[in-house]
Amino acid sequence: MKILITGGAGFMGSNFIRYILKKYPSYEIVNLDKLTYAGNLENLRDIEKNQRYGFIKGDIADSKDVERAIRGVDALINYAAETHVDRSIIAPDAFIKTDVLGTFVLLEAAKKHQIKRFIQISTDEVFGAIEKGTTSEEASFKPRSPYSASKAGADHLAYAYFTTYNLPVIITHACNFFGPYQYPEKLIPRFITNLMEGKKVPVYGKGNQIREWIFTEDHCSAIDTILHKGKDGEIYNIGTGYRKTNLEITKKIIKILHKNEKEIEYVKNRPGHDVRYALNSNKIQKALDWKPKHGFDQALKETILWYQNNKWWWKPLKEKSEALYKNWGK
Repeated sequence: MKILITGGAGFMGSNFIRYILKKYPSYEIVNLDKLTYAGNLENLRDIEKNQRYGFIKGDIADSKDVERAIRGVDALINYAAETHVDRSIIAPDAFIKTDVLGTFVLLEAAKKHQIKRFIQISTDEVFGAIEKGTTSEEASFKPRSPYSASKAGADHLAYAYFTTYNLPVIITHACNFFGPYQYPEKLIPRFITNLMEGKKVPVYGKGNQIREWIFTEDHCSAIDTILHKGKDGEIYNIGTGYRKTNLEITKKIIKILHKNEKEIEYVKNRPGHDVRYALNSNKIQKALDWKPKHGFDQALKETILWYQNNKWWWKPLKEKSEALYKNWGK
């Protein structure tokens, strides 16, 4: 199988590329990435010379770039997206261009080249916050940030191409990721690296926001399962049941790093901050026989250890983003 991975130089895509090349010795990967701030070829330095891997620098919103990348591929997995909520509040236009227009361009190209499988990677944030219970695949979309709204728009487009053109689309909604190579503006890597640098960790409000978490390798295995066993036109939630408050996560990181809770700095809540996400993942577990393999606490320890051992990777990235976030949360 030859797979086009869009956004493959980012956190999620690069981990999936490495996972697939290791598991399937005959598979080939084409990586199309614009290399924005979150796209980093250092994420793939260990496999860049692999003969089954090829990189094309390009924008998914540019039909010419997509045309160069899509020729001869069997499947397309769309990881490419602007993803950070705080950035979407500052500059929403980039999210609309990449997440909505970019997905449209990919769908058109997939239709033209008769791609056998198109997997749209999305988020639980399209459903908005829920006070109790869990969100199923049939729940209504209620996005509350420009980021989640742009992803919701892309998901609707993808499903429309399945129903209108019979394009073999599958849509996934995943909970929050964490693991190696995650850009250091996200909560877990930001707090790990802040504490390593002797800085405080900024917790929004009282830190009572609840998120569900998945280790990146478990998400890779879920997408692998969907790629090979998923049904066209289906929507799959990918969750773990590991639901933690932001404050609980913060305290766990502080404890593992042997720091003090005095390092917590409570800051003003951001606009439209969703309080709780929780996915119902029964469908993928029952229909496709998938379950996460990593417990949360052990995976968090592994993630912290990775950041401790790879300062060469995250320090330059963090320095570049400090200017934008010097007034983080204020």
